Amino acid sequence: MELGLRGKKAIVCASSRGLGRGCAEALAEEGVSLVINGINKETVTRTAEEIAKSFNVNVQAVVANLDLPEGRAALLEACPDPDILVNNNGGPPPGNFRDWGRNEWDAGLTANLIAPVELIKETVDGMVERGFGRIVNITSIAVKMPFPGLAMSSAARSGLTAFVASVCREVASNNVTINNLQPGIFDTDRAQTGFKGAAKATGRTVDEARASLIGNIPVGRLGTTGEFGHACAFLCSVHSGFITGQSLLLDGGHFSANF
Repeated sequence: MELGLRGKKAIVCASSRGLGRGCAEALAEEGVSLVINGINKETVTRTAEEIAKSFNVNVQAVVANLDLPEGRAALLEACPDPDILVNNNGGPPPGNFRDWGRNEWDAGLTANLIAPVELIKETVDGMVERGFGRIVNITSIAVKMPFPGLAMSSAARSGLTAFVASVCREVASNNVTINNLQPGIFDTDRAQTGFKGAAKATGRTVDEARASLIGNIPVGRLGTTGEFGHACAFLCSVHSGFITGQSLLLDGGHFSANF
C-alpha cells in the first residue's frame, strides 16, 4: 500500500534503537525525510547513516535529552516544520511508589508527559496551517493494563493519553490527527533488561523468565520493531485521516478483554 508520505518530514524521538528506530525505518521506507534523536552520539549517528543508506532518504541525527528544553529546541531547530511527530522517550524505572519522592516524580512526569506535550505544542499549529499533520505518541500497555511496580509509567502515560483525547478534537478538522501506540512486550533491549530483572526477582534463569512472559502472549512470541514501525507509519499516512484520539494496543493478544 502506498502511504502517500513521500517528501514529508518527520521528527522521531528516541529513535537510535528499539521501537523508535522501528518507526524511523518504516517512515524512511515510505520516502520520509527524518530527524532522529538519541543521547548517545555514536549510536544515533550510526543509526542515521544506516537508515539513510538503506532507504536513500535524508536523515539528520540530533544528540539531545528531550527532558530538557534545550534538547527539545535542538530537535525543532533541525526540523522547524515537521509534517509528522513521533513522541517517544525512555520509561521510568520500576519500583515501589513508597520510595519515590518529588524528584523521582518530576523526572518521570517530565519524560513521559511534559516533554511530549511541549513538542506537540510547538508543532501542531504549523500542521494546522499547512492542512496536514500526524502525531503519534508511543505510550505503553501499562496505560491499558497497569502492572505492579510501574505506577509512575502508568500515571504519566495515562495523563498524556487524556491530554491527546482533548487536544486531538481541536485540530481534527484541519487534517491533523493525534494517536497513541501502546506496545506490549517487544524484542528490544528494554525487554531484555526486564527479563533479567524478572529472573533476579524470581530466582530463575533469564531464559526461563523470558519463556514465562512469552507464555502469557497468545501469539507465542515477542513483537518485532518492524511490526511496530509499520503500525506507526500507517497512522502517519494519508489513509488514516479518519482515525484520531485513539490508542492502538500492539501486544499479541496479551490484554484479554473487549475494551
